[in-house]
Parts: sequence; structure tokens; C-alpha cells
Amino acid sequence: MQLPDLNLARRRTREEVKKIDYKLDSKYKNIGKGKTYFVKTYGCQMNEHDSENIEGLLESVGFTKNNEMEDADIIILNTCSIRENAHNKAFGMLGRIKHLKEKRKDLIVALCGCMAQEEVVVNEILKKHKHVNFVFGTHNLYDLPRLISESTKKTNVCVYSMEGELVENLPVKRVNNFKAYVNIIYGCDKFCTYCIVPYTRGKQRSRKMKDILHEVNELKELGYQEVTLLGQNVNAYGKDLDEGYDLSDLLVEVANTKIPRVRFITSHPWDFTDKMVEVIKNYPNIMPYVHLPLQSGSDRILKLMGRRYTSEEYKTLFNKLKQIPNIAITTDIIVGFPGETEEDFNETLNMVNYCKYDSAFTFIYSPRVGTPAAKLYESDNTSLEVKEERLYKLNDLINSYSLANNQKYLGKIEKVLVEGLSSKEGEVFGYTETNKLVNFKGDSSLIGKIVNVKILDAKSFSLDGELVE
Repeated sequence: MQLPDLNLARRRTREEVKKIDYKLDSKYKNIGKGKTYFVKTYGCQMNEHDSENIEGLLESVGFTKNNEMEDADIIILNTCSIRENAHNKAFGMLGRIKHLKEKRKDLIVALCGCMAQEEVVVNEILKKHKHVNFVFGTHNLYDLPRLISESTKKTNVCVYSMEGELVENLPVKRVNNFKAYVNIIYGCDKFCTYCIVPYTRGKQRSRKMKDILHEVNELKELGYQEVTLLGQNVNAYGKDLDEGYDLSDLLVEVANTKIPRVRFITSHPWDFTDKMVEVIKNYPNIMPYVHLPLQSGSDRILKLMGRRYTSEEYKTLFNKLKQIPNIAITTDIIVGFPGETEEDFNETLNMVNYCKYDSAFTFIYSPRVGTPAAKLYESDNTSLEVKEERLYKLNDLINSYSLANNQKYLGKIEKVLVEGLSSKEGEVFGYTETNKLVNFKGDSSLIGKIVNVKILDAKSFSLDGELVE
């Protein structure tokens, strides 16, 4: 039994990051033969890609995928801890699974991901969810075959609170054959006061450029049209290495592979360099789309959040990015951070009016146990009703700019990577270079191709168009 420890998880040292080249132990090779799995994923793109590795690991030991949870032999919940809502969804799913377990005693149930790294979560599982066979964290996905093999009726917890390692060559089952996630950096050292991620994901640790380029070139050879470079803070890439390169250098090398589309997410404004701006501007296969979290427009709140920039510094960077032709910029904003006043909130609205974002992910602040902001929350006297009113007001403003930005596409011909069939019969959907969702008439033969689409109608959250032959 290895329980999580937040005090250990916040530790940062200068110790060299250990690299592990994964290789499956032959004794686990057939433990899933004749059995099926179901994986449920919550959270960010990093979690989505972790689930691709989890599925790859499961299939490497003989399991096959089952789209029906009720019929699977093993169910794994890959969880997110960024907000309370994600917690509640995962625990609600565990409740549903409990009823399955009562009928099928041999069903294996596991929970992993960021929630697994939290002491309060593991304590609750051990106390109230004893039908869970095992819990493992973000640092030891590769342990999955062993944990399945050693699974017993009593809940086993194997969660490491550590700075983290680098594991290469994990099996992966990609969601599709034309878009792929590629991890470039793990963990985060920013320690924003509201965020649990530095505790659940460990310290910043960058993959070597040669390993990343090897993966991208393999994907290109397989016919992939797009890669998204992933990290909790991709802009910090290379800072922990003594190699003399950073994200701008990596972007150049990835672009030079000639893969049609390159994206990266998520960026922290603190680490966004002028060199990066120039690289995005100069390489046509680096998509003109940047997700640039603001979190608040109030300097007072930004300081309480530990964001390390002011609203004016953010504006300066934003204006540099807007020099990139046709760029789309999206953001994250937290409403109701502890102590946020009406004046602070109005400063956020002023920033939105200044930036006129293409879209935004907006949330009411959710306290995370163990973070500094959670202590501030204890004395917060702003009602939930007020916070909800602020969120509604913010969303109305953002949606108005989303519509206005989308209307600029009317009559234009956009390159769209087709991803699948729309919910409307006879239509497909895909995304422009600026990450705009487009629906248009077409069939499955277009999926995975980049095609020209003329935009005919614009809504706040999507575009409608027609295929241009």
C-alpha cells in the first residue's frame, strides 16, 4: 500500500530526472486474454492522452475494448482534480459501478489520474468505495499490468507522491488515425495558488527533442495530418534541460518535419517569448491559434493567484500575438476567486472587452484541498448567487465576441481537417486552422482529409459551410 502525500508532492529538488524505457514483462503478456476493458476519461488533453496509453497497455496484455461499461471485465476511471465538479462526476460513476460489482464479483474496478494523487480522495475510497480493486496515480501508468495481475478483493493503493520520472515507449492506442497528441513536458512548477496540478503531476520535466521528433516523424509516416504538443505548461519546455533549446526551437524542428498541422497547448503567459511569436508567424504549418489563460483581469487577484504577470504585461503579449495574421486567441477565466470584489470582476470584463477573445473556458472558483487559495476560501464572504451572476454576465460578453469573430469568416474559404460525422444526417464536421468548428455536407470518405470549405453561416460556437471542390 502506497498512499499519496501532498507534503511530498510539493517538494522540488535539483535531482536529475530518471528516464525509464518501458518494456512489458513477459509474465503479464496474456493476463487479459479473452477479457474486455472500459476506460472512462475526465479532464484535460493530458488525461485524454494518458487514457490512450492506458488502453495501449491493456491491449498489450490481451484485453480488447468494450464500448459497453456494463459488459466489461475491467473498468478504469481516469480522473481529473481541477474542479469539484470533476470530483463529483467520478464519485457518482463509482456509485453506479458499485451496483455492477454487486452482480459480478469478478469485475475489476480501478481509479487513476489526478484524483488518485489526492489524500482526501484516497481516504474516501478506502472508507466508502471498497469495491474499488486498486488505485494508481499519474506517475506509474506503466504499473497497470502488474496491478491487474495482483488485484485482490481488498483495495490496493499504489500512488507515488514524487517529482516524477520520464517514461518513454509506453504502448499507445490512438483515438484516430489523423490527429495525435504528443507529450513534450510533464508536470508544472508554477504553483498558482488555486491549482492542484503541481501536486498531482510533479515537477517540470521535458522530454528530449530527439524523442519528440522521432514520435512526430513516425506519426507523419503513418499519414497523420495534425499533432498537438502537450504539457501543463508547454512554454516552459526545455527550461529544465541543459540542452540549449526551448519551445520555439522545438516548434521549428516539428514544423520542419512537414507534418501538415502543428498545435500546442497549454501556454502560460509568463513563459511566452517573442521568439515563439515569430516562429508561429513564419511557419505556415504551425496553426495560428493560441490558448492563453488570463484567469483574471484584476492585478490584485492575479497577485493572489500567483500568476506572475500583470494585466498590462498580458496585454503586451496579447498585442504581439495579434500581429500574427488571422490568429485566434482563446482563454481561461476564473470567476469568484476568494476575495474578488465587484471592482475586480469589472476589471476582468474590461480585459475581455479589450481582447475580444474568440472563445473562453469560464468557471466559478473551486477550492482544492492543500492549495494556498483553499485557505483564503475559508474566509470568503461572496455568495454563490453573486458568483453565478458574474459568470452569466461574463459568458454573455464572451459569447457576443465569439459570434462577432466567427462572422468575420463569412464568405471565406477555410482549410478544414474533417474529423467525423455530424449529428445532422448527411453532414460532417471538422476544424479550421484557427480551431473553429465547421459543419458542412459530406460523407465519411472525407474523414481525415484537409479540404476547402466556404463559410456560409456563423454562430457563437460553430460555423456552417459548403465543400469547395
